[in-house]
Amino acid sequence: MSIERETLYIVATPIGNLGDITQRALDVLRSVDRIAAEDTRHTGRLLTHFGIATPQISLHEHNEAERSGLLIERLRAGEAIALVSDAGTPLISDPGYHLVRAVRDAGLRVSPIPGPSALIAALSASGLPTDRFAFEGFLPAKTSARRARLRSLAEDGRTLVFYESTHRILDSLADLGDELGGEREAVVARELTKTFETFEQGTLAEIRARLASAPEHCRGEFVVLVAGAPPRPDDALDAEALRVLRLLLDELPVKRAARLAAEVLGLPRNRLYEAALALGRES
Repeated sequence: MSIERETLYIVATPIGNLGDITQRALDVLRSVDRIAAEDTRHTGRLLTHFGIATPQISLHEHNEAERSGLLIERLRAGEAIALVSDAGTPLISDPGYHLVRAVRDAGLRVSPIPGPSALIAALSASGLPTDRFAFEGFLPAKTSARRARLRSLAEDGRTLVFYESTHRILDSLADLGDELGGEREAVVARELTKTFETFEQGTLAEIRARLASAPEHCRGEFVVLVAGAPPRPDDALDAEALRVLRLLLDELPVKRAARLAAEVLGLPRNRLYEAALALGRES
């Protein structure tokens, strides 16, 4: 594979199943001069599995500021470098932001090599609305800070997506229920692409109760997805708007019906889309 010199490649790696790595990612990892890895031992096992001997250099949250300058010097000297995290797409709740920003500020090229992402994998299989979502990463470890963050999201109409760890999953689900409402629809994805991949669907209260009664399902890496807040009463559509929307929904897909209704009624498309989804659930 021909690669560009003086380029930082952002390479997505598997989140579990090694078969998910792309051929392009393998070609880049073989062809660059070095690989900047969050954990060189972890990445070393991946490289060994695929017979890749490219040298590594560690880059994690504790040394990123220091290493960024060194890596920029190597890029300016004509090297090509790949950035990887332990799993999935770098920078998504992983180190790399400061390096990428510094490389761009230095006028050097950054090129993404897309691939696995736990966020997108979970969202695509959740059954929750995907047209608008908010990724919040990991919630704060302390209860007070976690509850404050959730309180600020309580009225957000987008699907909310969080990462969570084994040690905090039950506490976080309890706080989610308390701050967003235990009846809020949710999906919890565990160990995506791995042997024990599971999806728990229901209300926040129901899912927490199921996990609490089955400790073996509380182990692993979690993606928590929560339905957005329902429209407030003062956002409710009047009878005529609902009639128009229902007529359009009889003939058209949800997105197109909402778009046409917005043009006819002069109302925000997002508001009509949410109403269309609610009407679809009622039918």
